[in-house]
Amino acid sequence: MARPPKYCKEFAVQAFKLCLLGATDVEIADFFEVDERTVNRWKVAHKEFCQALKEGKMAADARVASRLYERAMGYEHPEDKIFNNNGSPLVVPTVKHYPPDTTAAIFWLKNRQRAKWRDKQDHEHTGKDGAPIESKVTYTNFPPEPKTIEEWQAQVEEAEAARRRE
Repeated sequence: MARPPKYCKEFAVQAFKLCLLGATDVEIADFFEVDERTVNRWKVAHKEFCQALKEGKMAADARVASRLYERAMGYEHPEDKIFNNNGSPLVVPTVKHYPPDTTAAIFWLKNRQRAKWRDKQDHEHTGKDGAPIESKVTYTNFPPEPKTIEEWQAQVEEAEAARRRE
C-alpha cells in the first residue's frame, strides 16, 4: 500500500467545504485519496483540520434542521409570477405559501421529544400495589412418583405406548 500524502494546511479549508456539502469522513478520505484512518489521524494531529470538520458538519446540519423546521411549520417566500401582457412580459410580485408538512412535523417531534413521540411505547405490568405479578401453576393428572426401578420402567413404557397410539 502506498504511503498516504502528507497533510497540507489547505486540507482544512477543502474539508470544511466538503462538510458543507454533506460529505462523510469516508467521502472526505476518498477526496484526498487516503484511507479513512488517515483522516482520523489528521483530526488528532491537526487541530485546524478537526475544527474545520466539526464546524462544516455543524453548519450543514443546522441548515438541514432549519429547512426541516420550516417544512414542519409551513413557510412562505416571495415569488414573481410572469404573465404575457399583449406580447410583453408582465412580472407580478407575489408571496408563495407552503402549508405545514405533517411528515416533517412527526419526524421533528420523534427526534426532539423521543419519550413523548416515539412509535414504541413501554408498558409495565405489575401486581397489587406495584408488587411483582404472582403466578401459580398447578399440574394435575400426573401419575404418582415411582419408588422403584421397575415402576420407572413401567411408566416409561406406558408413555411410549401412548405416543405411538397418537
